[in-house]
Amino acid sequence: MPTRTARTAWNGTLEEGSGQVELSSSKVGTYQVSFPKRAADDAGGTTSPEELIAAAHSSCYAMQFSALLAEAGGTPESLEVVADVSLGPDSAGGFKLTGIALKVTGEVSGIDADTFAKTAQAAKETCPVSKALTGVEITLEASLDA
Repeated sequence: MPTRTARTAWNGTLEEGSGQVELSSSKVGTYQVSFPKRAADDAGGTTSPEELIAAAHSSCYAMQFSALLAEAGGTPESLEVVADVSLGPDSAGGFKLTGIALKVTGEVSGIDADTFAKTAQAAKETCPVSKALTGVEITLEASLDA
C-alpha cells in the first residue's frame, strides 16, 4: 500500500501566523490554516487539523462500512457519513481532540436495521482511521433509510 503525503508551510507565531496545507500526494489542492480561525466558530475559508481529520475519518469509515455491508449480504446503494471532530482544552495543558461523533445514514438492500446497526459498529471498530484515533472517544449514530 502507498504512503500518502501532506505538507504544511507556516509563517509567524501561533496567534498571528498562518499556513498552507498542501495535499501533496493527490495534488488536489492547497488550503489555508490559521490558529485564530481554527478556534473560531466561523472558519472564514480556512481549514483546520480537526476538519482534515473529520474528512479522513468520514471517508475511511464509509469505505470500511461499505465493505462490511457487502460481507453481511447487503448491497449499499448510498451512504452518507458525517464526522464531527471537537477540539478542547487538555487538563495536562494545551488542547486535545475531545471527541468524534460519527453519524451514518444509508440505503442498503438485503439487510435489516439490526444488521445495519451491528455492521456500522463493526466498521467503527475496524476502520483504520478509527484505530489510529483510539485515544479519542468516538460515538456512532446509525440509521437505515427505509
